[in-house]
Amino acid sequence: MTMTTSPESAPPAVPEPARALFPVTRGRVKGYERAAVDSFLSHARDAFESPGHPSMTSSQIRAAAFPLARRGYEITSVDAALTRIEDAFARRERDAAIARVGTDVWIARTRRDAQTVLDRLQRPSRRRFQRTGPLRYGYRIDEVDFVMNKLARYLETGTGATIEQVRGVAFRMQRGGYREVQVDAVLDAVVEIMLAVE
Repeated sequence: MTMTTSPESAPPAVPEPARALFPVTRGRVKGYERAAVDSFLSHARDAFESPGHPSMTSSQIRAAAFPLARRGYEITSVDAALTRIEDAFARRERDAAIARVGTDVWIARTRRDAQTVLDRLQRPSRRRFQRTGPLRYGYRIDEVDFVMNKLARYLETGTGATIEQVRGVAFRMQRGGYREVQVDAVLDAVVEIMLAVE
């Protein structure tokens, strides 16, 4: 005997999962939590499409961080997309600032910001940033100083470093190393200067 089910008693259909925006990790490899990335990108899209009421900036995009999870989005794919989005926001911010204050003022501000960063980078090696305590870890001093020398040359000559290199820089850790927050702030400032003069 065949049994049929009336529409009223049929179980609800399971919705198809939304198509992933990026490749998804497999096995034990973790990636960015998909819901967190989707929510952030939705917010970024809304902010970009409403230029009169910006609720997100290029620096906020650069600082974005997501929890890690299995079956998450591949990190490199998301990071590449965030770089493109940051560039788009930065171009819009630059154009808006130039329209507001004029090209000459914009250039003067960018030069002033570059000089401020350069003054920091021209401090003596091993004394450019505050250090952590002897029992705490910070960025490895010799590696940071090497990168900062390259960035100082870039700010002086406009050559020797690319924005991709600055964005991708990573340091090993050591006890009593440079404080991460200070080093990261300078790297962010250099990225903003590079975006301003692209």
